[in-house]
Amino acid sequence: MSSPAPVEGTTTVTVTEPTTGTELFADRREVVVMRVDGELLDLSRELAPGTMVEPVTVDSPDGLAVLRHSAAHVLAQAVQQIDPDARLGIGPPVKDGFYYDFDVVEPFTPDDLKKLDKAMARIVKEGQTFRRRVVTEDEARAELADEPYKLELIGLKGGAASAGSDGGDDAGVSVEVGAGELTIYDNVRGAGRESETVVWSDLCRGPHLPSTKLIGNGVQLMRSAAAYWRGSEKNPQLQRIYGTAWPSKDELKAYLERLAEAERRDHRRLGSELDLFSFPDEIGSGLAVFHPKGAMVRMEMEEYSRKRHVESGYSFVNSPHITKSKLFETSGHLDWYADGMYPPMHLDAELDDDGTVRKPGQDYYLKPMNCPMHNLIFDARGRSYRELPLRLFEFGTVYRYEKSGVVHGLTRARGFTQDDAHIYCTREQMRDELTSLLTFVLDLLRDYGLDDFYLELSTRDPEKSVGDDDSWEEATRTLEEVATASGLELVPDPGGAAFYGPKISVQARDAIGRTWQMSTIQLDFNLPEKFDLQYTAADGTRQRPVMIHRALFGSIERFFAVLLEHYAGAFPAWLAPVQVLAVPVADAFDDYLGDVVARLRAQGVRAELDTSDDRFGKKIRNAAKEKVPFVLIAGGEDAEAGAVSFRFRDGTQENGVPVAEAVERIVTAVRDREQV
Repeated sequence: MSSPAPVEGTTTVTVTEPTTGTELFADRREVVVMRVDGELLDLSRELAPGTMVEPVTVDSPDGLAVLRHSAAHVLAQAVQQIDPDARLGIGPPVKDGFYYDFDVVEPFTPDDLKKLDKAMARIVKEGQTFRRRVVTEDEARAELADEPYKLELIGLKGGAASAGSDGGDDAGVSVEVGAGELTIYDNVRGAGRESETVVWSDLCRGPHLPSTKLIGNGVQLMRSAAAYWRGSEKNPQLQRIYGTAWPSKDELKAYLERLAEAERRDHRRLGSELDLFSFPDEIGSGLAVFHPKGAMVRMEMEEYSRKRHVESGYSFVNSPHITKSKLFETSGHLDWYADGMYPPMHLDAELDDDGTVRKPGQDYYLKPMNCPMHNLIFDARGRSYRELPLRLFEFGTVYRYEKSGVVHGLTRARGFTQDDAHIYCTREQMRDELTSLLTFVLDLLRDYGLDDFYLELSTRDPEKSVGDDDSWEEATRTLEEVATASGLELVPDPGGAAFYGPKISVQARDAIGRTWQMSTIQLDFNLPEKFDLQYTAADGTRQRPVMIHRALFGSIERFFAVLLEHYAGAFPAWLAPVQVLAVPVADAFDDYLGDVVARLRAQGVRAELDTSDDRFGKKIRNAAKEKVPFVLIAGGEDAEAGAVSFRFRDGTQENGVPVAEAVERIVTAVRDREQV
């Protein structure tokens, strides 16, 4: 006799008699896996009396991951049905989907993906059972003798494979093997009947859905790409197929619509269409140039930020783009961040006529961070407790040698400008400073039009950090308390901190619901120690300041891209590169509208007069394409009445507005940062 089914909504169930998850949750089709003692298990696993079981539904994060990993197995089965010679790599779930790597003779084509979609649909419709079995290493090696990549994974059992999967190349190994027992999952047709047949098998830790039928019709293959085995260019290049999977067809459709909207908003596309920026090959990958219109938006972003920082007591500083290597040796960046830095330039060597080195040269690095230089500014003279908190701020351009495969427009560049602040305060000031800083950050982001936030707390990675445990514990606890007091949702990010201290990051959702990491606030007890920073306390003793690292935008370029996509290129009037475009109905009204443009410019408005040879209708279409907030039109009736007609970005129009009123409305909208 099995235990009774749990009540809908119950989070945990205590097993009273021997049973399985399948029996326990028989009345809840949405439950696809279960959690026992923190571990996700297949529903088919046996449960002993006294076991505490938590049902996991398909729409939860863990449930979605199981759905997507099961879909990856179906993809692999479909590939080997069509191409039996295809060798299997790994197939983990990732954000919004899954992928699987294959060693095949020819790259996959779009037609191949269509065939595989159909093959997957047949497997799903069959309702094959995912059946788990434990095997020894010898059994696994014998069974997978024709799968060289799987054999390599077996050799990793308990080593690199024990790392948690985050969807990355090598981390995906953990979906195959871990530190415990080896398991193989069989896909069984006709399970429970005499005619049941194992039609396909794969090395996997699991868990999986009970049946392929539960994948339903919410799965679709998206694209293929080349990928190195386990993410290393030293390994063979495989072919990767990406797919997405959702609990229902409607959710799949909604996701595809979100992707289409995201494509329409892609900042690289809009940057070209609106003539904002470009990435010339002659300069290099990940290095942008801003065109006049883009530079105007950037200038407004920076100027407003400068104004707010001055109001909040920040002191502006500037530092050079390169420095001797010793600075980054002191800070620890050459120990912990060298792979992300451009190679050094060896300079200043002096040679005799015969080539003998008379004076050795030194290595200079392009700076990847501003904080070491700000420490030197703090340490340039003696500091008193009366000067603290000292808030140093810089729009500092930095350079990071990102791998070519991750460079992505302005959001992942190799050269970018950080709005970087470093705050030096006493231990006693630390909590209040963090609290006011978080408020300042959120308020400023709201001024730019973002208002849907949550926070992420990144904590120490013991393998990639410096400093003592007590300092890390205090810094982490303080940040957590400040973040919690803000009232925003706080999400943990274990091991995600920089090497010198924990951080809070502000995550902002944009107009179509995507999440972007915005501002970061890092609490650092270690760099002041490394640079031997001191101030004179009230009692005359020398004390060590606490250092807070803060980038509000992250980088100007990245924030530019986020705003560009958030607004789909239709910036609010105060940020728009051209705020007003005056379009005369005919050439006879050029002078009339030219006077209106002059009045607007005198008030600081970016106004232009369209005197091109295009017809009137084409001029209006051009203005709409360029997403100008205000289009002013004038013809004979307008000129006689001393008025203009407004045409707005949504296509609506307001006629006969007196010129003085029109100017005032535009000036007010720009000044008050209205969303037009």
